[in-house]
Amino acid sequence: MTTITITAFEKSPDRGRGLARDMRIRWALEEVGQTYNVRLVSFAALKEPGHLALHPFGQIPTFEQGDLALFETGAIVLHIADHYQGLMPPDPNARACAISWIFAALNTVEPPILELANTRLLEADQPWTAQRLPLLEAHIRQRLEQVSVRLGDADWLEHTFSAGDLMMISVLIRLNSSGLLDEFPNIAAYVARGEARPAYQRAFAAQLAVFLANEQGG
Repeated sequence: MTTITITAFEKSPDRGRGLARDMRIRWALEEVGQTYNVRLVSFAALKEPGHLALHPFGQIPTFEQGDLALFETGAIVLHIADHYQGLMPPDPNARACAISWIFAALNTVEPPILELANTRLLEADQPWTAQRLPLLEAHIRQRLEQVSVRLGDADWLEHTFSAGDLMMISVLIRLNSSGLLDEFPNIAAYVARGEARPAYQRAFAAQLAVFLANEQGG
């Protein structure tokens, strides 16, 4: 099988906390037991023609294998899950449910979480921020309540761990420092189960190593 190469930030703004989106791809590849190479990309290189040919929006990660080049984490994780065992249940209906959770994580749960993060980071000094933050947090609480009800006391969203859980947990991890997860103990435990998986730990260590190497070299 042709070697897999993914791209990641040369100097990630998340400072090794596992939030950069290449983490999702690293985790998926670790879950299915596939080795991969990482090409580190500077912020300047993101806008160069070579990278834009792989990712038209000038972001990371990308996935290359032979003649195939992919962008967008949902598409990449779905491709990995379809081609290697470990992230999709064999039953067609269960597989369809897992795919639904991938889309739910990216399209329904993640947008308000990102909006909250961007408001805190980029609009902290704006006069409307104090009124805006409670509204965003309420929107996130609504989504967390809905996920919490569906998850119940189960370990995973659809009986066994799947690409849907991988994507949902990757999104929810962004709330670890917000205190919002503490309001939903079953979701907090769900995220912790994902972070405790050996494949996640290997992916996190690999991403963190890039940050630490930059710190030592800088």
